[in-house]
Amino acid sequence: MFKRILIVLMVAVAGFVAFAATRPGTYRVERSTRIDAPQAVVFAQLDDFKAWAAWSPWEGKDPQMHKTYDGPVRGVGATYAWQGNQKVGEGRMTVTDSRPPADVKLRLEFIKPFAAVARTEFIVAPEVPGTVSVTWSMEGTNNLIAKMFGIFMNMDTMIGNDFEAGLANLKRVAESEARRQEAEAAAAKAAADAAAAAAAEKAKAEAEAAAAAEAEKEAEAKKKGKKGKKK
Repeated sequence: MFKRILIVLMVAVAGFVAFAATRPGTYRVERSTRIDAPQAVVFAQLDDFKAWAAWSPWEGKDPQMHKTYDGPVRGVGATYAWQGNQKVGEGRMTVTDSRPPADVKLRLEFIKPFAAVARTEFIVAPEVPGTVSVTWSMEGTNNLIAKMFGIFMNMDTMIGNDFEAGLANLKRVAESEARRQEAEAAAAKAAADAAAAAAAEKAKAEAEAAAAAEAEKEAEAKKKGKKGKKK
């Protein structure tokens, strides 16, 4: 009896593994959103890993997550590594291609809870002036374990939910930064206009004073001339 149960279990496991092996060998997850901010403002949030703290969907899953940065501040070669709880695991990201302000590609290496490598890309495409569409994608290969895991968990839904949350955060951060920059630019323009107006007013006053002094000088000269003729 026990032998039969064992055989049935082995057949079931073999069948499960065989079924899992037929699952897709690759995956791709993609989400997009629209952001009312200039292309450069949005891109600045993407290729600088330190800026990710303000919008990354994984920051809130482990506030105590240990983060390290290496390489340049932004652009190709910039690296970000993290170690956190079981919700975020451990891994590393490296910028492999950066084309401001439109496209940045990353190599994503998962270390824990499982080892895997994926390719991630952000595409920032202008729409109407001051508005862009941002597409966040990730793709990679499925080994047998990943295929078995995928039978019970929908990777597109699981990762896609994080992408959607991250893009919503990115929208909030980028639009806020755009408003801040617009306010600063308006304040700087107002200050420049005020300074120019003050300079023009000062120049006008100096010109008027100089003209008045010249007129007074000419009047004084004429007065002296008349006195000389009388003598």
